[in-house]
Amino acid sequence: MLLQGCFALDMKNLARQLQARREHNLYRTRLVVDTPQGVTVRIDGRDYLSFCSNDYLGLANHPDVVAAFHQGLDEFGSGSGAAHLITGHSRAHHALEEELAAFLQRPRALLFSTGYMANLGVMSALLGRGDRVFEDYTNHASLLDGARLSGARLLRYHHGDAVDLDARLATAPAGELLVATDGVFSMDGDMAPLAQLAGVAARHGAWFMVDDAHGLGVMGPGGRGSVAQYGLGMEEVPVLVGTLGKAFGTFGAFVAGSDALIETLIQEARTYIYTTAPPPALASATRTALRLVREEDWRREHLQQLINRFRSGARQLGLDLCGSETPIQPLIVGAADAALRLSQALREQGILITAIRPPTVPEGASRLRITFSAAHSEQQVDHLLGVLEQVVTM
Repeated sequence: MLLQGCFALDMKNLARQLQARREHNLYRTRLVVDTPQGVTVRIDGRDYLSFCSNDYLGLANHPDVVAAFHQGLDEFGSGSGAAHLITGHSRAHHALEEELAAFLQRPRALLFSTGYMANLGVMSALLGRGDRVFEDYTNHASLLDGARLSGARLLRYHHGDAVDLDARLATAPAGELLVATDGVFSMDGDMAPLAQLAGVAARHGAWFMVDDAHGLGVMGPGGRGSVAQYGLGMEEVPVLVGTLGKAFGTFGAFVAGSDALIETLIQEARTYIYTTAPPPALASATRTALRLVREEDWRREHLQQLINRFRSGARQLGLDLCGSETPIQPLIVGAADAALRLSQALREQGILITAIRPPTVPEGASRLRITFSAAHSEQQVDHLLGVLEQVVTM
């Protein structure tokens, strides 16, 4: 009876916390999409022009990728059946790892189920108590959580500030040191100053790790990401993390680096060892997506043209954009309730853009996170600008 009473009390507390979220305009809800991912999606029977997907190259419903998925299902079935280290590592997984490594000009790559698990796995394998992780203040949650769960001490430097990082590393005691940053920041869309950060990390003998989830496929020569855009290689950035559910249009993640790094992760990364491998059919689909990323430069060129067109139009409208040149174009609104109202006003006009609010972004920095895909047209970008001109002044 006592246990039942405690449970009921806890449930009441959860209900109060949820109500407080609603009152502060921080309550999150899920949209149920009835169509494949694309620039147009259907929700509750209505079609919306979407500007809030991470499908940057328009590959999530590409017919060749879908066909490769079907072929993979026919060849390997729907599930992997086990962890990679048992019987879950298929020929398709192995081929994808080899092709990713070749694409990124690194000796090895290792697949993970998600980018979150990749970041947690790297940090838990390389660090422990007494070590230190230095991270940008606006890093993705997975990088921050990876540091906390590793047992190392987490220290955060000012956003994109190599001078601040240098000062913090200079006072670090003995032990393993790791500097971790996003390549392209997911909420602001700006790029980390990777060349400067790499130089600082090298000067202090620290590992340098870049999560290039939003850069790979989009930035740099051949789509090899923000690290390649800065002309950096494995010597400067020994740990490179990438995801497959954004520009590649499928699902999953990987770490690319030296043979010693990958073998260490196979032996030590708990998020790799103790989880079921992704379906082999997914790896088959991703191999086709990777081929399209390599071969179809026009996707990146068209995407950049759309970004430039939007930014030019937004400047003419006096919109408060961040200084991003990537597909992520945040429109800063300020208060959470104002961001929600603007998102709803756009939705009433048939445009889907999500309101991003605390704790994902700082208090007073709520925004619309506008994102572009190579599948968008110039006419659709112009339509977005026209609707924004109407609703922002409402």
